[in-house]
Amino acid sequence: MTLFFYQAVNSAGETVEGEQEAIDEIHCVQQLQQDGYIPLRIKPAKSQTFLGFQLNGQRGKLSTKHIVLFTGELATLLESGLPLDRSLFVLMDLASDNENLTKLIGRVLEKVKSGVSLADALEQQSGVFSKFYLNMIRAGEAGGNLGEVLSRLATYLESSQELKDTVSTALIYPTILLVMSLASLFIMLTFVVPQFSEMFASAGKALPLSTQMVVGLANWLQQYWWAVIGSMVGVMGYFNAQLGSKDTKRIWDERWLRLPLVGEMILNKEIANVTRTLGTLLGNGVSILSAFMIVRETVDNLHIADALDDTGEQIKQGKTLFDALEQKSIFPKMAMQMIKMGEETGHLEEMLLRIATIYDKQLRVSITRMLALLEPALIITLGIMIAGIIVSILLAILSVNDLAV
Repeated sequence: MTLFFYQAVNSAGETVEGEQEAIDEIHCVQQLQQDGYIPLRIKPAKSQTFLGFQLNGQRGKLSTKHIVLFTGELATLLESGLPLDRSLFVLMDLASDNENLTKLIGRVLEKVKSGVSLADALEQQSGVFSKFYLNMIRAGEAGGNLGEVLSRLATYLESSQELKDTVSTALIYPTILLVMSLASLFIMLTFVVPQFSEMFASAGKALPLSTQMVVGLANWLQQYWWAVIGSMVGVMGYFNAQLGSKDTKRIWDERWLRLPLVGEMILNKEIANVTRTLGTLLGNGVSILSAFMIVRETVDNLHIADALDDTGEQIKQGKTLFDALEQKSIFPKMAMQMIKMGEETGHLEEMLLRIATIYDKQLRVSITRMLALLEPALIITLGIMIAGIIVSILLAILSVNDLAV
């Protein structure tokens, strides 16, 4: 048996928390439901968290994770029959460990009590919630199924965040490896090699060519290390300026797509993002033209975003989604055929979500393939460079010993 910490709502609509022993989380939920509670959060007792915050008073700004959990908890309360204002009050009480979140929910609750819709109340919170999020809420309120829409929205946000986490996590190790490799080379050339330079200089014999190159590079780095750092800062500043302008960023975004492996990863990521967002919006009653305007804002690659702009215009003129996208030649053939099938069968939103799932998996495969190539390439390159430095030093030492003999 495992001890679980839970937070739930009782039959009177009050928030309660405590600990419950159960075989696993599923059995814990079942036991709480049998006792008349609506479970909100179940965690092992050693890691008590709610709404993304440790229950030890940690405070911080809202992140995507906090919004996901807020959305999921609100969906649970609404689908359990609690009215919107009461649900918000319960969430405000449960989020009391974080001042920012408590104040935000409190402001939303005041607006809702004054007769403002939930979507309008959320829209007034200083850009915390995206246009996509707000349009989903509006669709749910208009259709009378706000709880169901919030549940779908939470699932969507979780999938999107998982995709972003997959990409960022995959890049951590290669980045660390690259930084450590460059740092190791810099230390060897600026601190280790100069220790032998004085001995080589006093030997009175010409050094091997490889040793002369290594010593010369070490001397140059000692004198002009600031130029290396300045060049790196300059390159970073150049790319920040290039990517800060839409015109130049659009050019670079098109170039990224042409790169082998990297371009495939970017395309898979954007296809998964576009199809998931579009499918979710269409499935919740948002018109296809409005959905395209929202989807365009979620795309990072401006080259693909421009293509979506033109696609929206062609749909406005009466073309099908398949015909409009086919002219742009951005989506792969498999995705296009699935879109065509979805339109012909009348299940476009379902097919779009399937496409998102497929390209999520392909993105993970691309990341795995990239790491399989990048990690050994970095290790081998570093090994060759360090071995070259060591061999050049050994050759010089042997030549000095021969002179001594």
